[in-house]
Amino acid sequence: MRSARLRRTRRASAVTLVSAMTLTALAACGTSSSDNDGDGASQPSGSTDASAPLDPKTKVSITIDCMPPAAKAAELKEWKEDVAEFNKTYPNVTIEGRSTPGQCLEPPRFTAMLKAKSQPDVFYTYFTDLPQVLSEDGAEDISAYVSDKTVPALKDIDPDVLGSLKQDGKLYGLPTSNYTMGLLVNRKLFKDAGLDPDAPPRTWEEVRAAAKKIAGLGEGISGFGEYSAGNTGGWHFTAQLYSLGGDVVDTSGKKAAFNNDLGKQVAKNLHAMRWEDDSMGKTQLLKWGDLQKQIATDKLGMFLAAPDDITYMVQQLGATYENFGMGPIPGGKNTLAGGNNYMIKKGISPDKIKAGIAWLNFKNLTVGKGQFDWDRAKTDSLPVGLPQPNFWLNESKKTDDAGRAASATMPVANFKAFMADPVPGKAEPPKAQEIYKVLDNVMSGILTNKDADVDKLLSTAETQVNQVLANQ
Repeated sequence: MRSARLRRTRRASAVTLVSAMTLTALAACGTSSSDNDGDGASQPSGSTDASAPLDPKTKVSITIDCMPPAAKAAELKEWKEDVAEFNKTYPNVTIEGRSTPGQCLEPPRFTAMLKAKSQPDVFYTYFTDLPQVLSEDGAEDISAYVSDKTVPALKDIDPDVLGSLKQDGKLYGLPTSNYTMGLLVNRKLFKDAGLDPDAPPRTWEEVRAAAKKIAGLGEGISGFGEYSAGNTGGWHFTAQLYSLGGDVVDTSGKKAAFNNDLGKQVAKNLHAMRWEDDSMGKTQLLKWGDLQKQIATDKLGMFLAAPDDITYMVQQLGATYENFGMGPIPGGKNTLAGGNNYMIKKGISPDKIKAGIAWLNFKNLTVGKGQFDWDRAKTDSLPVGLPQPNFWLNESKKTDDAGRAASATMPVANFKAFMADPVPGKAEPPKAQEIYKVLDNVMSGILTNKDADVDKLLSTAETQVNQVLANQ
């Protein structure tokens, strides 16, 4: 699974999704792939039923993106175990994992890979990469190949998650994970300030009040933190606007929709917290990674995040799971949602398509196996107990939730507020990264200039975003 840092860098920095979350161009692990086995959409050969599972006798080799690098020893161990287990059912399928040292996903390489048609047979993307991938004719329409025969838990996958991978009714990918944003809190600082970490603020008015109390602890502690650089400021402005029921782009997808009362509410509240309350700290122009360092060292009380930020802080910054908790995003109308997935390279053979879907089903879409083998993850000292990824519904959700709880390596009760009252997810806007870059100026203006003219900042941003949307 990808790290929080990589996802945010791509999702909310220099790329077009993410969406995710993180995205105009996103990078992929592999730098080469097998040759195409044909051109155009692959069709089942002979009388083969596309929706039928792969014949175990079929001999085929497929390349798979983002195999864990050697530096991630536990994840790589599990990958190899899963390949061996998969081959018990499909002994004639050769899985060729592709791994890139360092970052698995880098925007320039992802774009170059799509243009060169050099992506692996099964390649990794974020939900919001779909328009870019399709513009390069890079992904196979797998609608005919995905059924309850090839993906038995298909009916239990959140339809909103699957919907992120569809265009014009056609399915182009299968999910690996999903996320929604909530309010991440430092439990120690909440307690020190006389606040209840098990009942995080539910409105922005409550956030402001809690932030003042936490900042009142002194010693350079900030109550609430926000981004304002590297496209992350615009990403979080969007998240806050969503939380109030607003939108960044109207339903036509062609006009900015944030220069209104709700957009001004977001901007003016942040300006007041920064300059009237002095609860956001004097250091601004922050980007992804900065707030994580602050909260991990007990210098920040809360900020908007996805649950896997916590794993990054524990694994990379030396924090402990016990010190963090989460509640739903304040406002609670909608929350920014995203995720990642795998797509199938356009033009490969039907057998390769089937083999790729069989692998994705085993590795990523089967409760109790692959990435959802929580007992194994605990044994391998990997994190278990975070509320996401969790795209399951119905019986699959019940079974998976029980498995997480039984093998948890962290206090799952710290996320009870976040899990008990889920907020509807809303996807990132079109041209997300270009829009976020514009909205960075709004956030940086608010947080670095006491005399900022909110109306002018939003009006200027509206004009610029309309120009971005006109160039689609």
